[in-house]
Amino acid sequence: MKAINRYIIVDRIKTEPKKVAGLIMTDETDQDNRYIKAKIISCGNLVGGLQDGDTIYYDKHAGHDISWKDTLYRVIRDGDVVLVE
Repeated sequence: MKAINRYIIVDRIKTEPKKVAGLIMTDETDQDNRYIKAKIISCGNLVGGLQDGDTIYYDKHAGHDISWKDTLYRVIRDGDVVLVE
């Protein structure tokens, strides 16, 4: 599987739930967390500054899901990336 143009295929990195005031905050209930951590699986040929294997944060509303060989990935645009670790 290879991304093309300005698309990036990412695999979401699961974060452990955190406790806030005794409540367990999961990704679904954490409204303050706007960005999602992910590992880049494939960068398109027009994407600059990013490489396969980089760990990034992207806007949680960006992109769409794609299933490949029984694994769920997310396809986003390079403009949705907000930082690289």
